[in-house]
Amino acid sequence: MEIIQRFSHRLLPISIAEKCFRNSKNNNLFAIRPVLGINENQERGFGSGISLLKPVSSVDFITRRTYSFSSTARAGWFLGFGDKKTSSLPDIVRAGDPVLHEPASDVPADEIGSERIQKIIEDMIKVMRKAPGVGLAAPQIGIPLKIIVLEDTKEYISYAPKEEIKSQDRRPFDLLIILNPKLKNKSNKTALFFEGCLSVDGFRAMVERYLNVEVTGLDRNGQPIKVEASGWQARILQHECDHLDGTVYVDRMVPRTFRTVDNLDLPLAAGCPKLGVR
Repeated sequence: MEIIQRFSHRLLPISIAEKCFRNSKNNNLFAIRPVLGINENQERGFGSGISLLKPVSSVDFITRRTYSFSSTARAGWFLGFGDKKTSSLPDIVRAGDPVLHEPASDVPADEIGSERIQKIIEDMIKVMRKAPGVGLAAPQIGIPLKIIVLEDTKEYISYAPKEEIKSQDRRPFDLLIILNPKLKNKSNKTALFFEGCLSVDGFRAMVERYLNVEVTGLDRNGQPIKVEASGWQARILQHECDHLDGTVYVDRMVPRTFRTVDNLDLPLAAGCPKLGVR
């Protein structure tokens, strides 16, 4: 248990999500380590995300609402879903923006193969990998649709201590793209580890997640897909599916465990549960 406590601070891509690595003064690999829903090497000047100003007319398949934005470039990307004249990627939306705190809408079946949806998916993959992270949900780039992308690679995993990899039951998996996912718990066994998010930059908190889950949905071509996951992959899936329900990991965190990445090595407060499998 002492080993688990020492090495389980990082949730490598919630980052779903981050999709993680701690920010250690003695860690030279920090700048390239991916996270589940966290981007510690992201420049502090990188946009604060898409801000809600007021509702505007609905856009095709967006079944809840769309928004007007403070930036013409961002509004153009959202309303046009990818202006071919620009190669810039959308910003990651920060906690506090309503798009992160309200349920997303299903992607209509007749829109799945459209250029617009495919552009959203491609941008999500690029944003996740650039962060870097192991998971991303569409609301995190300002799109209130049920789309998640996630992957964990041997390279990402190689940055973590072997003890941590073992305790988290972490294994590489190829890129997954799931539309309209539905998550189901497959057992009551859970684990407590620190978790982060690309939309809550610079912080971590302990979150309890199920160890085994099943996710069904559609792939990017509209074909049925089912993923049975355990360990770290199951955690990422739960983190990203939470985003689609308007839930950020801090809504689930264990009280008194929220902290900056610089403080991850500090002892837990008295009365906090132990890290690891329960």
